[in-house]
Amino acid sequence: MVSLAYIFPGQGAQYVGMGKDLYQNSPAARGVFEKADQILGFNLTDLCFNGPLDKLSQTINAQPAVLAVNIAGLQALQLQNQTLKPKLVAGLSLGEYSALVAAKSLSIEDSLVLVRKRAQLMSEASLKNPGKMAAIIGLSEQKVEEICRLSGSQIANLNSPGQIVVSGTNLEIENVVKLAGEKGAKRTVILKIEGPYHCHLMDQAAEGLGQELAKVEIAKPRVPIVANVTGACEDSPQEIKSNLKEQLTCKTLWEKSIHLMISQGITNFVEIGPGKVLKGLLRRIDQDLKVYNVEKTEDLDKLLN
Repeated sequence: MVSLAYIFPGQGAQYVGMGKDLYQNSPAARGVFEKADQILGFNLTDLCFNGPLDKLSQTINAQPAVLAVNIAGLQALQLQNQTLKPKLVAGLSLGEYSALVAAKSLSIEDSLVLVRKRAQLMSEASLKNPGKMAAIIGLSEQKVEEICRLSGSQIANLNSPGQIVVSGTNLEIENVVKLAGEKGAKRTVILKIEGPYHCHLMDQAAEGLGQELAKVEIAKPRVPIVANVTGACEDSPQEIKSNLKEQLTCKTLWEKSIHLMISQGITNFVEIGPGKVLKGLLRRIDQDLKVYNVEKTEDLDKLLN
């Protein structure tokens, strides 16, 4: 397979039972879950496999859980086929930490500690500055920017054509829903997420994460990583740290990131982790792209055959 990129989902992809098949059938994947339980000091594996969903979906748990499943899938894939090499890697929001692990820029151990702390900081900031996120379907970026100006909210994610997520206080998002309807949005969906991520309400969390990142070694990636906040390839460890901090308060440029990958000759994408959220986004960006999923061991056989 040529012109291949690995992409990793973020928070919101979680579901009860995720990763169980990998755990049962891949020693490499099982090792990731065991390591996560040991490092985090609680039974993350049981939470992934058995829930309950409301506890699994709490930010403090969802972020390390999705990370663990992403990395378990990556390890299972690498063990089964050591010749398969991506040309680029990227991850949506939280998924960027998995991409850094795939690029040998961040260790599995450090990624688990960092992401758990990131989730804690984001949860604390959400309690201090309550808010929501909403996906606006069917409006241009220009119209959504106008809605943000009128409501005081911020664009949080530019995911794909016609799907833009905004973030803000509860009142701001209520106004967003009203304004989006008035401006002709097909629909507006309030996301099932605890707080107003990727906006200025996460300033405190970003400062805390910056302090945590200062303690961690990030190496120059062996595979170029496309950063969320720039939509460009980054290989400077210091720039990567800066981007990870900035990611909490700035919009993620997922559509731009995918277009950059396409411009680099990427035609095949492997989504590694729970669900098929990214596959759906890529179809909206370019229907000609081929997207493979690695979520269970049977997916490995399909991919490699």
